[in-house]
Amino acid sequence: MPLRLIRQFLALEAASGLLLVAAAVLALAISNSSLAPIYDGLLQIELEIRLGTLQLEKPLLLWINDGLMAVFFFLVGLELKRELLVGELRSPQQLLLPGVAAIGGMVAPALIYLAINRSDPVSMAGWAIPTATDIAFALGVLSLLGNRVPPALKLFLLALAVIDDLLAIVVIAIFYSGQLSLLHLLLSTLCIAALATLNITGVRRTGPYLLIGSLFWIFVLKSGVHATLAGVITALFIPLKDSNAPSTAESSPLEQLEHQLHPYVAYLIVPIFGFANAGVSLLGLGFRDLLAPVPLGITLGLVLGKTIGVLLSVAVVRLLRVAPLPAGCHWGHMIGVSMLCGIGFTMSLFIASLAFQAGGVHAPGTDRLGILMGSLMAAVAGYTLLRFCRPLSTANP
Repeated sequence: MPLRLIRQFLALEAASGLLLVAAAVLALAISNSSLAPIYDGLLQIELEIRLGTLQLEKPLLLWINDGLMAVFFFLVGLELKRELLVGELRSPQQLLLPGVAAIGGMVAPALIYLAINRSDPVSMAGWAIPTATDIAFALGVLSLLGNRVPPALKLFLLALAVIDDLLAIVVIAIFYSGQLSLLHLLLSTLCIAALATLNITGVRRTGPYLLIGSLFWIFVLKSGVHATLAGVITALFIPLKDSNAPSTAESSPLEQLEHQLHPYVAYLIVPIFGFANAGVSLLGLGFRDLLAPVPLGITLGLVLGKTIGVLLSVAVVRLLRVAPLPAGCHWGHMIGVSMLCGIGFTMSLFIASLAFQAGGVHAPGTDRLGILMGSLMAAVAGYTLLRFCRPLSTANP
């Protein structure tokens, strides 16, 4: 992946993270003001799409979470395919350190959450909430540090977050799907076959892929499997030229689509999602509510679980001497970036909406409050530590 494209990506994600923070703060302010009924009423507006006998009717909030987030995951799929084939994750050695760190960073928060909520089967459904890392938010915080942070540390965080997103997609597909419809699963399978046929026969125009992908999304949504999976699978069939092929001035369909889509996702979809899901009414909530099992498990999972999981995984890899630390980084940097991995905002809110969509035994909104508190604490802790770190003059052996 050319250095220029990496810098553009990081700058875009950083700006998106700051915009996401602004959207979340605005949602919190509105939810705790006289405008709260308007905010809630807007998100509950019913919107319907009908095509013959095929009907989709959902409130605006679910169109955002199921529809716009499918576009978000489509972009994640494009980024993932590029990174694995021609990018920072194309070799086993490049993949090893962030890959192991991402796995550890998901296991430890889940264990902490489950330990705190082990006595309540309903609350245990939220075990995956603190396992996610928000790449836009984390890179936004990292960008505030400027040259204090080695470029290799940003690439490590970027790679870790991409792998983290992939693991989150697997978790959503396995654990947060509804009752399955065999008919719509069959239709979804036919769409996958059609996408594979387009790819194998060398179709480079993205229009046919997007058309079939849209039908695929509808069928997956109706099948009971979460619709965001359709976005990822569709992206994996978009053509990407072989890295060994002769270079040309024309970029691949995947690269063109990723470049065109990225600003809309970064500056529109992600902030809209944050605004729609971050509104938490604090009326009637006290300190005791923050110490309830669900918000406490989420907060500690993000703040402690992510830090411990990522850091221990990196330590094991270094102890085995199978991969070096990122160039110019020392253990202070690794502790700081492990803390930043606890910023779970977008993905954590999304998983929470799936885990507790039918309601839970905890006080309404405290799951989101736990996400906001945990993400804020992780951001402040990581930023503070990294501010006092200095890059090494030479790369680590």
